Amino acid sequence: MDERSAMITLDGVEYELLLTTRATREIAKRYGGLENLGEQLMQAENFEFALDEIISLIVLLANQPILVHNLKHPNDQKELLTAELVELLTSPYDLAEYKDAIMTAMIRGTKRNVESEDSEKNTAAG
Repeated sequence: MDERSAMITLDGVEYELLLTTRATREIAKRYGGLENLGEQLMQAENFEFALDEIISLIVLLANQPILVHNLKHPNDQKELLTAELVELLTSPYDLAEYKDAIMTAMIRGTKRNVESEDSEKNTAAG
């Protein structure tokens, strides 16, 4: 598992949710940017709309590692996840749990590792 990802289990099969630049572009097109995503999901007035959004995010993020695998292994192609498959193999309770995994993947995918350098100014007692 990539340190930028989160895992979900769908019908006994583990899927990695990965935020890539490609996925970020798709999210930006749909929501106007990552910063708007959480707000859109929380303010979903229509239950059907909220389900559609969560399902589309699961499909988008779960397909990123599959697409990377298929790119790197042209002779060992894996099948992409579809919205129909997610709908048939999940319950609304599962989707609530997956929403947390989506947010975890987003946070990990946008995390910046900041390291400070030791300098005389930082280490001097004063």
